[in-house]
Amino acid sequence: MSLYAAIDLHSNNGVLSVIDDEDRVRYERRLPNELPAVLQALEPFREDLAGVAVESTYNWYWLVDGLIEHGHRPRLVNTAAVPQYEGLKFGNDHSDARHLARLMRLGILPVGFIYPREQRAVRDLFRQRMRLVQQSTRLIHSVQCAWSRRSGDRLAAEAFRHLREAQLDAVFTDSMERLAVSSQMAVWKVLRQQIARVEKAALSQLKDSPTLAAVRTVDGIGEVLGGTIVLETGPIERFASVGDYASYCRMVESKRLSNGKLKGRGNVRCGNRFLAWAYMEAANFAIRYNDAASRWYQRKQARHSLVLARKALAHKLARTCYFLMRDGGRFDAQRLFG
Repeated sequence: MSLYAAIDLHSNNGVLSVIDDEDRVRYERRLPNELPAVLQALEPFREDLAGVAVESTYNWYWLVDGLIEHGHRPRLVNTAAVPQYEGLKFGNDHSDARHLARLMRLGILPVGFIYPREQRAVRDLFRQRMRLVQQSTRLIHSVQCAWSRRSGDRLAAEAFRHLREAQLDAVFTDSMERLAVSSQMAVWKVLRQQIARVEKAALSQLKDSPTLAAVRTVDGIGEVLGGTIVLETGPIERFASVGDYASYCRMVESKRLSNGKLKGRGNVRCGNRFLAWAYMEAANFAIRYNDAASRWYQRKQARHSLVLARKALAHKLARTCYFLMRDGGRFDAQRLFG
C-alpha cells in the first residue's frame, strides 16, 4: 500500500501528515524545524512513501535539500495554485497537511520546480545584487531630493557620482543637513563596492556558459541581465512550450472570459517576478540599441499605450530567448521584427 506524506511548514515548526490509499491517517504530528526529527518521523514509512509534499513560502531549502540527501522524494508545493477546501467550516495546520497529502494521492497536487542546489546559490547571489542596486538607487534619489530642496537645481545621477566635498559644503551649509547627506553618500559608496564584488563572483560562475552566450547576442542584454535571465530560467527543458515560458515570465495576460466578456482575472503574481523585471529591462535596452526593435515599438505605441507597447516587446524578447536557450544560435532582429 502506498503512503503519502505532506508537511505544512512554518517559521519554527511544521505539521507532518502521512495518509494511505484510503485516506486513513497513519501519522500526524507537529514537529520542530529540525531535520533529524523529520527524518526520524518519516523513517518507519520510507519504503512505502510515494513522496513528501512540502508547502512553504520561503524557508524550504534546509528541508527539501535534506530530504533529497537522505533518499526521499520531496515535492515542492505551488502554494498559489493549491485548490482550497469548499464549504469547510473549520481548518487548521493538521487539516491543511492532510489536504496536501490527499491531493498528491489523487495526482492533482500543483508543484513547483526544485532548483538544483549547486546553481541555486549563484541565482540567489544575482537576486542579492538586485536588492543592493535598489538600495543604492534609493540613496541616490534621497540625495537628489535634498539637493533640489536646498539649491533649487536638479542633480543628475552622473553628477551625483562625481560630487566633491566642496560642492556639498557649498549647498548644505547646515551641519545637520550636511551630516544626513554625507552619511547617505558613505553608505552608497560601500554599496557600490559590494555590488561590484557580488557581480564579479556571480559572473565567474557563468563565464563558460553557452546559454548565456546565446542570450547575450540579443541587443541590449549584457552579462548581468543575461545572467539573471539564464539563472532565473533554470533548465529550459522544464518548460513544455514557449507559451509556458512566457507565462512563467509574467508576459501573458491574466483574465477570465465567458461569452467574450471579462468575468475576472487570474493570479497576476503567478510566475517569476525577476524574469518579468529582466525582460522589461531588456525591452528598454532593445529600444535604445536596436533600430528594428525601436521601429516595431514605435508602431505598437501608436496604437496602444506606452506600457502595453513595452510589455509587448518584452514578450517577444522572452519568446526569442526561450529558443536561444533551447536551441542556441544568434539573435536575428530582422526575423523577429520583419
